[in-house]
Amino acid sequence: QVQLVESGGGLVQAGGSLRLSCGSSGRTFSSYAMGWFRQAPGKEREFVASISRFGSSRYYADSVKGRFTISRDNAMNTVYLQMNSLKPEDTAVYYCASGYYSGIYGPEKYDYWGQGTQVTVSS
Repeated sequence: QVQLVESGGGLVQAGGSLRLSCGSSGRTFSSYAMGWFRQAPGKEREFVASISRFGSSRYYADSVKGRFTISRDNAMNTVYLQMNSLKPEDTAVYYCASGYYSGIYGPEKYDYWGQGTQVTVSS
């Protein structure tokens, strides 16, 4: 049974930073690409970042490029999202996902999802 568990969300002021973590269990972590998505109220789930199996390739949405960094530790079965210079428009529930494809793809390319962690950025 594959499980993804996110942590690290919270309330932060604009300009601040947060680091999200997502631990994986139930299948060989290094065999799969990992992604981060987010969903704000009333909006569709959108791609944020993804990373290839061994971290050699990383992809970002234009809206977060230069501010967010995705990384992974295959020994710890964990993927991270370092978020700096946060803006109120970054407020959303953030989800990690596991799949076969890194790159900039929609949610349909990922087959397992975490439960999400809330990130709220106040102005």
